[in-house]
Amino acid sequence: MVFHVLEEMRIRALGVIDDAVVELSPGFTAVTGETGAGKTMVVTSLGLLLGGRADAALVRIGAKAAVVEGRLTVDARSAAAVRAEEAGAELEDGVLLISRTLSAEGRSRAHVGGRSVPVGLLGELADDLVAVHGQTDQQGLLRPARQRQALDRYAGAAVAGPLEKYAGAYRRLRAVSAELEELTTRARERAQEADLLRFGLEEVAAAEPHPGEDEELAAEAERLGHAEALASAAAVAHTALAGNPEDPEGVDAATLVAGAHRAVETVRSHDPALAGLADRIGEVGILLSDVAGDLAGYADNLDADPIRLAAVEERRAALTQLTRKYGETIADVLVWAEQGAARVAELDGDDDRIGELTAERDALRTELGELAQALTDARTEAAGRFAEAVTAELASLAMPHARVTFAIRQTETEEDGIEVGGRPVVFGPHGADEVELLLAPHPGAPPRPIAKGASGGELSRVMLAVEVVFAGSDPVPTYLFDEVDAGVGGKAAVEVGRRLARLARSAQVVVVTHLPQVAAFADRHLVVEKTNDGSVTRSGVKAMEGEDRVRELSRMLAGQEDSELARAHAEELLEAARAGR
Repeated sequence: MVFHVLEEMRIRALGVIDDAVVELSPGFTAVTGETGAGKTMVVTSLGLLLGGRADAALVRIGAKAAVVEGRLTVDARSAAAVRAEEAGAELEDGVLLISRTLSAEGRSRAHVGGRSVPVGLLGELADDLVAVHGQTDQQGLLRPARQRQALDRYAGAAVAGPLEKYAGAYRRLRAVSAELEELTTRARERAQEADLLRFGLEEVAAAEPHPGEDEELAAEAERLGHAEALASAAAVAHTALAGNPEDPEGVDAATLVAGAHRAVETVRSHDPALAGLADRIGEVGILLSDVAGDLAGYADNLDADPIRLAAVEERRAALTQLTRKYGETIADVLVWAEQGAARVAELDGDDDRIGELTAERDALRTELGELAQALTDARTEAAGRFAEAVTAELASLAMPHARVTFAIRQTETEEDGIEVGGRPVVFGPHGADEVELLLAPHPGAPPRPIAKGASGGELSRVMLAVEVVFAGSDPVPTYLFDEVDAGVGGKAAVEVGRRLARLARSAQVVVVTHLPQVAAFADRHLVVEKTNDGSVTRSGVKAMEGEDRVRELSRMLAGQEDSELARAHAEELLEAARAGR
């Protein structure tokens, strides 16, 4: 049995799908149906299961949520299994269960191996498990930028290594160039900034403030401005505590406390409790004496000096000029001065910095030119192999005389370029190469861009050939193709089916198709069927085997599943597919 990853998918309340089970073959599974909506929902469901964008509109009207569940067979040593186990998931006999729930309100939840995980983990696992190729990818590959990405992906490490170094040097060049442009174009503003900073620094230096000086001066000004009131209050308090020598009859706190102490001291021996109170009264007396002494000293030392007060106010006014401009406090002003001095040193060093940046820019341009040349060489070598492989695939897709080539070129420029191959050329974040896929559909026809040189059917086959070549170089075990055979018919469709069947020998292949010639080559044929009870449309997925498969192919061939001629053609097609694999 071919190694496969997707065994089964269950879908509930998703768009037109309601409680359907999709069993996938380990080889080639074809999905068909009368209309595209049901088939599209199968692809959409797989997309949700693999971490794709969730849209609440996908939930069936009237349902609370849509749920997609999947069974995957994985190697326990694979990167996907290791990553799932790191997230807490459990594998049972090599089977990994994953699910995605989307509520009608738009909330999305994911579970892997019985453990709730971020939805982003599904995308990480999908990178190692499934490669999805659809009509959107076809249109995207028509753009040169996508063609360059495709070539780089095919080239692998030969391009990835130089491209990583190139990208780092490119980012540094952008940063250096931006800084250099700022220094040169804003020279006048920077000179004005330096002058303003110097003026401020000179003003701060002239004042010579020290940390906390503004707070100290404020306290001193408050004291000097109220010296008389302070002295009077201190004298009154001293008299109340220690008494007035000129008034022997006056009563003071110290005398009263001393009397209280004498009264209890004489009887303290009779009661320990009273002895404790006596000690505390004694302590109060000592404290009153100390406070009275300090009040006397305070009053003696307090000097109402108007000259000193004027000097203090003058100094405070000078400091206020600084705090109005450079900070709320003198401490903030000193911090500003320190930062301003550093900024002035930086601005004064602009000339030196411009020289350094110019030298670095020139060195980076030289380095980028060498790396761009290495990228061109690696892409050219890979382009030959890629084009040869795609051309070989086209021969298997009924285009035996078609030839695919790559045009790799650079655009010369007179300014702001890098030198590659002795010429100044335009460059960007991915190098200097412009990559374009060309097709010559028959001998004698000039190679033209595939968007212009191929018909609809030829374009589909070219894109399919590109996808198959990618499949050969990708390590993922499962490939999902969503109608990449659009625009193909007749013998070419048979060759498409045959090629997909051969691809399924080494990988699991799931194809959503409208072509009976392709579906006939499948190992398993699934049909999305719609039912309508007049109010609700539902879809289910049914496996076609034996007579049912013949009827489905007849319908696809002629639209008449009961036509004897169509049935004979379908049986012939199935027999030819079995023989031609």
